[in-house]
Amino acid sequence: MSQASFDASIPVLTEVLKAEPLSDEGAPPAPIAPAAQLEADAIDGWTDAEWAVMEHRLSVRIMHQLQSRVDFVLEQRIKDSMADVLSHALHDLTNEIRIGLHDTIEKIVSRAVAQELTHLQAQKK
Repeated sequence: MSQASFDASIPVLTEVLKAEPLSDEGAPPAPIAPAAQLEADAIDGWTDAEWAVMEHRLSVRIMHQLQSRVDFVLEQRIKDSMADVLSHALHDLTNEIRIGLHDTIEKIVSRAVAQELTHLQAQKK
């Protein structure tokens, strides 16, 4: 997907723990912001089971949001496609009906004129 199609309603995974920067001079790493430190401390002792639960919850939540978005986009594209198909079908059907009506009217008028001429000729005799 291109960046132009980014949708803010679709969740993205963000980095929870940032790697501490390494310095060439052996200086201590820059201090972590208080909120980030609290976040890091909160998940520091998580077990594999807790990580699995978090992964499952995130997956379910993201899939639900993606599926609803995909459903909406798919429905819109189908509606647009059907509108085009129906428009072409209606155009073709209208042309067929028009041609049929022209042929029918032409036959009716020709028959009526022929009958009237026959009637007029019969009156002259």
